[in-house]
Amino acid sequence: MAAQKRLSAFEKRQRAERAGRRAEIFAALWLMIKGYRVLAWRFRTQEGEVDLIARRGSTLIFVEVKARSTHEEAIWAVTPQNEARVSEAAVIWLAQNAPHYQGNIRYDVITFAKNWPKHHKDAWRPGWNQHSVNQGRFF
Repeated sequence: MAAQKRLSAFEKRQRAERAGRRAEIFAALWLMIKGYRVLAWRFRTQEGEVDLIARRGSTLIFVEVKARSTHEEAIWAVTPQNEARVSEAAVIWLAQNAPHYQGNIRYDVITFAKNWPKHHKDAWRPGWNQHSVNQGRFF
């Protein structure tokens, strides 16, 4: 039996980064299949990052993508800090790209488990006092 190579912290991080990128690619494709137009990918600011920004009709969505072994693990991986960072980056994106936008704005999460996506629409709203994603309403 061959000895298993132990991965360094750097190698583990690289694998996780690649898995996250793959999940974002699949999430973008999933949204396009569902009729969304992807407007931005990995929008980064000093305040935060949005994995995907998309639009369908008059609805603009800011999407956090999480890949884990189960959808439940993935949704629990969206922390209040993630929500705040996405929300803050969304404000900056809107100011730069759509300062007079009058349509609906939504914050969604797309989870991946066993290579299958699940779209959690309206996962949270900025300003809610509680961590809205993990209230159990998605299971």
